[in-house]
Amino acid sequence: MSLLGNILWILLGGGLAIFLEYLFSGFLLCCTIVGIPFGVQCMKLAIVGLIPFGRTIRTKNEFGAGLSLVMNVIWLLVGGIWIALTHVILAALCAITIIGIPFAVQHWKLASLALFPFGKEID
Repeated sequence: MSLLGNILWILLGGGLAIFLEYLFSGFLLCCTIVGIPFGVQCMKLAIVGLIPFGRTIRTKNEFGAGLSLVMNVIWLLVGGIWIALTHVILAALCAITIIGIPFAVQHWKLASLALFPFGKEID
């Protein structure tokens, strides 16, 4: 069922647009040395943005949680709000129809991940 959901997501749910947005942002961030950790997160989010069905997001219990907090604050201030806003707008558009509600749920899940991606693990 997740395969069908992912195929429909790419075609109808905005998955290709989200994938390209994350991929472009990741390449731009990786052009600078300071932006490489953020670019790597964008690449991870691009893959999840392309095929989100069947994946779970959970918080990692790690020793460097303070560093994750600092990175999340920088991410949020620089670009996380705008990417999350893209997900919220697409979720609202998808939620208009009954068929689009599963896509809207995925956009909400990705919006929360786009706000605070550091310290999260994607299965």
